Amino acid sequence: TTGFSTQSILARKSTSLFVASTPTSSTTTSSDSADWSPSSWNNKVVSQPPNYEDADELNEAIKKLGKCSPLVFAGEVRTLHEQLARACSGQGFVLMGGDCAEAFNEFNVDHVRDTFRIILQMALVLTFGSAMPVIKIGRMAGQFAKPRSEPDEVRDGVKLPSYRGEIINTEEFTPEARRHNPWNMLDAYHQSAQTLNILRAFSTGGYADISRLHAWNLDFVEQTEEGSRYRKFATKVDESLRFMKAIGVDTSSPAFTKTDFYTAHECLLLPYEQALTRMDSTTGRWYDCSAHMLWVLAVKVSDKCTPEELIQIIETMNPQNIPGRLSIIVRMGAEKLRKNLPGLIRAVQREGKSVLWISDPVHGNTRKTENGFKTRDFDNIRAELRAFFDVHDEMGSHPGGVHLEMTGEDVTECVGGMSDVTEKSLAERYHTYCDPRLNGAQALELAFLIAERMRLRTGLPPIE
Repeated sequence: TTGFSTQSILARKSTSLFVASTPTSSTTTSSDSADWSPSSWNNKVVSQPPNYEDADELNEAIKKLGKCSPLVFAGEVRTLHEQLARACSGQGFVLMGGDCAEAFNEFNVDHVRDTFRIILQMALVLTFGSAMPVIKIGRMAGQFAKPRSEPDEVRDGVKLPSYRGEIINTEEFTPEARRHNPWNMLDAYHQSAQTLNILRAFSTGGYADISRLHAWNLDFVEQTEEGSRYRKFATKVDESLRFMKAIGVDTSSPAFTKTDFYTAHECLLLPYEQALTRMDSTTGRWYDCSAHMLWVLAVKVSDKCTPEELIQIIETMNPQNIPGRLSIIVRMGAEKLRKNLPGLIRAVQREGKSVLWISDPVHGNTRKTENGFKTRDFDNIRAELRAFFDVHDEMGSHPGGVHLEMTGEDVTECVGGMSDVTEKSLAERYHTYCDPRLNGAQALELAFLIAERMRLRTGLPPIE
């Protein structure tokens, strides 16, 4: 692994849209790809790089990381790409969820299991409602770095570097903890490897059995009112499973007991990504093997993004217009989404671009309560999802997925929903290291609501 220039890593840069972009004084051409290598990003202007103090220490950490085995494999990435390509043409739906930021001291098997389980429960409901495959992606096994609007934090007159996620520094407000430590990348790698080991075991070891998932969903609907739409929906799923068994479908076969599950994270710490970028021995192509899906190929857009800017981003990041290569994650808030998303979709349709539209209904609905808690309102999240589907119905485009910051645990970080979290009860189990997450019940409730809407898109009548 090559070293890193002090200009790109040892100095702070201002925030911009891209993680790495071409310097304004130069231009790129298609021939540049022939000269590409995992370290080529060093020749770009990098936004929000960590401020590592010792280049030798950094390069030693990267050298050790470069000798570690890949976390995911090229064949797995290609399989996900194929599934995303089908979703681009309306033949699939992405369900992406997980923590805002993973933490070293929160890691345990139960935490991974609970989030994995709730995503599978949601996927079962969505599969029934949409009558199409649901692509399950966990925001885990690598979601350690976080961007920050300010490089420093001041408390009682003391200024220290901002907390940037545990792959860079830790949350305790001390000079030692806030130091940007390159060895944290090795800790993040080893935790990610353990997380992936757990996920693979649960995905293939019977934990994903469809009958087990449905039983858990029945536990959820038992908490709802008699005659609720959730109970009626779950009854329909139950009838379908009983019918399959009655006609001789073997629901104990691998198709019903195993599942594909992928991982994703924000591509923010480029030294880490470089060290885990490897050449595939079967194709000779390069793959970043830190995750199945990186948030450079999943671009978030807000209401500030113009149609012209979006087309430029698409042409820059997917110049060959390959289906499944690029996802556009929309985060605007309901009212701004209704106003701005049609123009973006219209531009994409006019230019014939292939993208997968995914809704992120949580980030545009964050607020701070009077008692200082950052939270999100379930009703506002539901409203943005409704607007997302409404706009795609109007434009004749495919609403291709949903991204949620969520956990399978019973936290009290977002208000509303069936779990009846209020501003007064936020302090009871407010555990997030970063942004507020939907708890398991809130996330599953959203899945039922989305499934009902997708059922209508298939032409089936609503469940009365």
